[in-house]
This record gives sequence, structure tokens and C-alpha cells, in this order.
Amino acid sequence: MTAPRRIGIVGCGNIADNHVAAYRSIDGVEVVAVCDVDVERARDFAVERGIAHATGSVTDLVALGLDALSVCTPHPTHEAVVVEAASAGVHVLCEKPIATSAAAARRMIDAAESNGVTLAVVFQRRFWPGSRRVRAAIEDGTLGTPMLGDCRVLLHRGRDYYDSAPWRGTWAADGGGVLMTQAIHYIDLLQWFLGEPVEVYGSAGAFVLSDAIEVEDTAAAVITFASGAVATLSATVAASPNLGSEITVTGTSGATVSIGEYPEGSDADIELWAVPGEERAHSELASGGFRPDKSVAEVNASLGHLHRMQIEDFVAALREGREPAVTGAQALRSLQIVEAVYESARTGAPVPIETRDPVTAVLPHLGTVVEANA
Repeated sequence: MTAPRRIGIVGCGNIADNHVAAYRSIDGVEVVAVCDVDVERARDFAVERGIAHATGSVTDLVALGLDALSVCTPHPTHEAVVVEAASAGVHVLCEKPIATSAAAARRMIDAAESNGVTLAVVFQRRFWPGSRRVRAAIEDGTLGTPMLGDCRVLLHRGRDYYDSAPWRGTWAADGGGVLMTQAIHYIDLLQWFLGEPVEVYGSAGAFVLSDAIEVEDTAAAVITFASGAVATLSATVAASPNLGSEITVTGTSGATVSIGEYPEGSDADIELWAVPGEERAHSELASGGFRPDKSVAEVNASLGHLHRMQIEDFVAALREGREPAVTGAQALRSLQIVEAVYESARTGAPVPIETRDPVTAVLPHLGTVVEANA
């Protein structure tokens, strides 16, 4: 596989800066162009960052001879951008969620496969030290087979967040609420730990922000996995103050481990390591007290080092001819869970998840597992 040298960025919003900085940290890689439907915005972005080219269309962008590009556009546009890039033979790293429907995600995956290009999806929280240690404990048998999980996402987004960008909180432009836009990061970790989801029973609604958004601000679900494991999911953007997130896994060995992210945007590490003979516990939330909520811009900036690690992995995967840390097929799983919660909330019934070519996640290229501070 050709080593990527020439990179493009599609979408010049806040998260694009994380991608530019990450690519620029890699030897032999250059961000040569950016693209935005608002071409003046693209030009300003390029000038301010010393990027050579700015375009108003993906067609013009890929015509510059790119090896790979990052997609940093609103969720519903991901499919069109990825399919066009793949058709031009350009590798793609797409921001989460991969799409706003499983059908669209499958078309993206098919386009990449049929054109022989790599499609990777940003779920940078897989690079947390705590995430990697939990995954390694599953791989090496420390936990046995994961049988029980719990994911709690207690975030805060006020009316000012939605008022600042009218497309936020709409089905057409956001594809959903807390599940699609915020909690999907943690849902990705939950399914990375517990495996292939097969059924979801959930409920969702807007309890606090119903006058500001048309999507859900709060949701809960029970998820069953192919192994027989079961997990609970609860998520809201109506918590005040923002309490971050926590994911807990119990395995058949009897061990229970938990990682926590507090405040939002910080590196989650081990909150609980209840492995027989190695019991340790530490609560950053309890020890750190309640801290002021970070702005979304501050959260995005604090994730920059995680973007760098995932983008480094993406580039290395292209150079080495291997799969990236998060493939399109793996990213489809978390989207299927979200989609199933929405359907279950509408119907009041459990929703089976149809699978195609089940994916078994492995951990061959995440490097040394970082020892947790507990």
C-alpha cells in the first residue's frame, strides 16, 4: 500500500484543527488542501494555517492528487463524501458517527471495499490508557468472558450550545441527540469490550431541552450481545453539572473493572480494578470535587492528543498494509445500537440487530498497555 503523503481535510469546523495538528506531527505527511461548502471559510482556514489549497467541493479536492483525507463534516454528509473519495481511490478517516443510518454506513463500507481503499472512523477514546487496559484484560483472559456491562454518560449541553448552531439537535442535520452525537463514543467502547450486539430494548425522550431540540436529550437501554452478555446504557446531556462518563465490565472470572472520564474531555483511567489479588479503586470524581463545565471547544481541544494517536495509527496502517484501529465495519456496530434504541423507543418493543460479516475486534497494534494509576 502506498505510504500517504498528501492529505486533505473536508469540513473546516472546530474539530478540523485536531486533524491538521495530528497530521503535521507525522514525518512525511503534509496537509495540502482543505474543503468546505463555504469556500470562503475554507480559504480563510487555509490561509490562517498555511495550507496551500482550499476548495468548495470534494471533486476539486481529490483532483489535487490526495492519498488520504479526513471527513470533518456534519453527520448526514459523511456518506456522500466517503463514497466520492473512495471512488477516486483516496483513503478516508471519517469522524464519528460513521453515518446516521446503518444502510448508509454499509454503502460507505462497500464503496471502500470495492475501490480497494481503507475506511477508518474516529473513536479516539479507544486510545485512553484505561480503555486499552480493559481491552487487554479481556484479551489475556483476566476478566474471563465479559458477561455484564454498564455505561453511564452524564453530560451537560445547555440551550446556548444548540442556539449557537441551529442545525444541532435536529433529526435532519444531527441524525439524533445525545446517543448519536455524544454517547456514541462510549457505546463504541461498550461494544468493543462486550462484542457483537444482537438485541436492544430502549427508551428515549427530551425532558429538559424539548423546547430547544427535536431529538432526545436522555435515553436508556438494555443491550444483549452475541455471547449472551448483557449491558445497561444510560445517557443524557441534561445533567448539571457535567459529570462525564463511566463504563464498567464484569467477567466470568468474577473480576470487575471500571473506567471513568471526569471531567469530560479528560483521559479516562481505571476507577475500579476488582481483580482478585489486585484490588484497587480510585474515583477522580470523588477526589477532585465538582469542576466547572468545559465548553465544547475546550473538550475538543483536550482530545487533541487522542486524535493524534488515532491519526498516527491510521497513517501507520496505510504504510503497513493493515487494518486501522477502528474500521468502518467496527464503527457500524455502535451506530446499529443507536439506531435500535430509536426504533425500540418508537415501537416499545425489543429490536434485533441484523449482522453481516460479524467483526471480531483484536488488539494487535495498540502498543504497550499503560499501567493505571489507582
